[in-house]
Amino acid sequence: ALSLAAESGPQGEGSASVPSRGGVRARRYDEPQVPTRPSNLASKQGTSGIQVALRSNYFKLQTHTDWALYQYRVDFSPDEDRTGCRKGLLRVHKDILGPYMFDGTVLFTMKRLELDPLELYSARISDDVKIRITIKKTTDLVLGDPHYIQFFNIVLRKCIAGLNLQLVGRDYFDAASKVVVEKYNLELWPGFVTSIRQHENDILLGIDLANKIMRKDTALNLLNDLSQRSEGWKDLFAQAIVGATIITPYNNKTYRVDDVDFDSSPLSTFEKGSERVTYMDYYRNRYSIKITNKSQPLLISRPKKRDLHAGRINNVVLIPELCCLTGLSEDMRNNFHLMRDLEEHTRLHPSARMEKIMHFMRRLTTNEQAKGELSLWNLKFAPDLVEFTGRILVPEKIQHGGGMSSDGTQDADWTRNLRGHPMYHSKEFNNWTIVYLRKAHRDVESFVRTLSNASSSLQFKIPPPNYEDLPDDRAGTYVQAIEKIISRNNPQLIMCIVPNNRPDRYSAIKKKCCVDRAVPSQVVLAKNLTTKNVMSIATKIGIQVNCKIGGSPWSVVVPFKKPVMVIGFDVCHDSTIKARSFAAMVASLDGSYSKYYSAVSPHTAGQELSNDLGIQVEKAVLVYRSHNGYFPPKLIIYRDGVGEGQEHYVLQHEVEPLRAKLQEYYQSEPLQMAFIIVTKRINTRIFMKGNNPPPGTIVDDVITNPIKYDFYLVSQQVRQGTVTPTLYNVIYDTTHLSPDIMQKLSYKMCHLYFNWAGTVRVPAPVQYAHKLAFLCGQHLHRAPNERLNELLYFL
Repeated sequence: ALSLAAESGPQGEGSASVPSRGGVRARRYDEPQVPTRPSNLASKQGTSGIQVALRSNYFKLQTHTDWALYQYRVDFSPDEDRTGCRKGLLRVHKDILGPYMFDGTVLFTMKRLELDPLELYSARISDDVKIRITIKKTTDLVLGDPHYIQFFNIVLRKCIAGLNLQLVGRDYFDAASKVVVEKYNLELWPGFVTSIRQHENDILLGIDLANKIMRKDTALNLLNDLSQRSEGWKDLFAQAIVGATIITPYNNKTYRVDDVDFDSSPLSTFEKGSERVTYMDYYRNRYSIKITNKSQPLLISRPKKRDLHAGRINNVVLIPELCCLTGLSEDMRNNFHLMRDLEEHTRLHPSARMEKIMHFMRRLTTNEQAKGELSLWNLKFAPDLVEFTGRILVPEKIQHGGGMSSDGTQDADWTRNLRGHPMYHSKEFNNWTIVYLRKAHRDVESFVRTLSNASSSLQFKIPPPNYEDLPDDRAGTYVQAIEKIISRNNPQLIMCIVPNNRPDRYSAIKKKCCVDRAVPSQVVLAKNLTTKNVMSIATKIGIQVNCKIGGSPWSVVVPFKKPVMVIGFDVCHDSTIKARSFAAMVASLDGSYSKYYSAVSPHTAGQELSNDLGIQVEKAVLVYRSHNGYFPPKLIIYRDGVGEGQEHYVLQHEVEPLRAKLQEYYQSEPLQMAFIIVTKRINTRIFMKGNNPPPGTIVDDVITNPIKYDFYLVSQQVRQGTVTPTLYNVIYDTTHLSPDIMQKLSYKMCHLYFNWAGTVRVPAPVQYAHKLAFLCGQHLHRAPNERLNELLYFL
């Protein structure tokens, strides 16, 4: 049986269930968190830097000192599976229970029930059967218990339900305050991300801003476009639409598309009451909507787990013509002008962001339904953003070549300091070839002169290249030329000048140079040869060329007696095979953190990543020994790409197997290793006097997690909008390094990404690993040639 998008199913009462599909729906409340803070860690606070007053986008949840919460299990006899019916049966006894919250199985109350167990009786309305309800206490909850957090998030959702917001995905959006971007046929819905969690000392409500793109074009527009371009349009349409979130403007509800039914159409029928009607007739009678395309397929949205619990068991059927798309297409993302116009609305100055967050909080706490809900439970939120003390680390000195250095700046940008300073290590460069279209010969010669001059100021000598001109810009023409060049004289680097950003050509060049052969390559857009800032571009390309052949442009002082090995690990999905991804590892080999070893392995869904990580790190440790004569005394592993709640899995399936494998090399000497999860996609914001805090800002108290060894680091400068800190979570540590050193090392590593003369959001080895995994997932679709493993060829 099929249900229509226009119709909502039975609704529950008084707890986790709030209005049905498309209404305000819950964020999943937190699963119980597993402590990962090492037991031998007395304090996770650092000491270095200048103390500074900060604020964050959190509000303290305030309760009375005698506030208590009791948890009970509720059973029904005879058994009743329907959550909505269970809630109705229990609601009859609300005077006995007092304020309560019930999700169909678990009952929360503010007062201890007089009898335990307590038996109550209700008559089921549908058949008048007498149902026995048995309520038995499971535990007295203490503040900070995970069930407390679950309860508070349920209360929060009920408060938000009164604000008339629309749930899209897992966040709430305000359709009434939408911004219409007529030029691009888009709507921008402002929204909010909310969660209540136990933080270092208090339970805090986090609020951040979000934006959702609503497009005026429909799923039918997408289908028509694909059908005109390709014979395999059905497969292409299914790939594009399945998994997407759509909105139906006639009732302002959102759905996730799970399937496409090409065998049905708007002329198909379904049961409505005692008769069968077509979808066309239904929409004409119910919404006065005339469906124009009678042959379009139907979209299917399947019920989620919580829908099934609420008794909504049928698929929802959707008409493509009536479904507007959400989010940005790839073409839109590549439209510079569109993205710039959107950023005017989405990139808010910190003070503007703070004001919008405060406005939402005032709206939440003055809404009558929310006030009633909070009053019922004797709860309230502090009116102001939480305040605390953070620290700003001293700016790092940048080490150049020839023993020269330059003082660090507050904005952590040393672009100007590169001029007039030699690169930290310039590799001898004497054999390279430039490949280009014949008609661009004059521009290419001029650019080579500019490149040579720019690099000379960095004391990196670039000799005249071998020139290889091409008759056309086909991918195959470039590949044939590269093969001929390598067979002829095996250059240190091949530079390809291309007329545009065509991805198939770029992929072909990289496959030839990185997989079939092992030659570093540099791809340059032809328009950059003649742009007005060509000197700046040439300087950056000169730095990249030096890095790709084994040199390094700068360094920072990392004062360990023996070089610690710093490792970055990340995973990127394959763009052609959905079930496959590429795991990339990049590990430092020297004390200046300018030489690296990299490895990549393909990974299929369901396969343990521990095998990839273990083999890769094992190889890196052996390469380190071949360079230094000893194994690394300490390993610091930064792991990106870990979802929330997966820390325990990573500990069991990655850290422990890796520790056991490496211990074999260290024999009786204990392995000193730290494993740090790095998370960029977070909703925490940090403010300093209404502005962004500067790079080097550390927060390790108040908004951190009491059962984790974690800290926030603002490592990069942003020119527009509000900076997002990076969260570091040390889940394993036997290095004996203090939290202060761990924080400073992490910040130092953010200075060593050689594609940018400034700090980046994550330690450089993580950024390198991401860059390498992305290259493999998007362009190579296989592991690179191992002869490139000790070069930063992927920059």
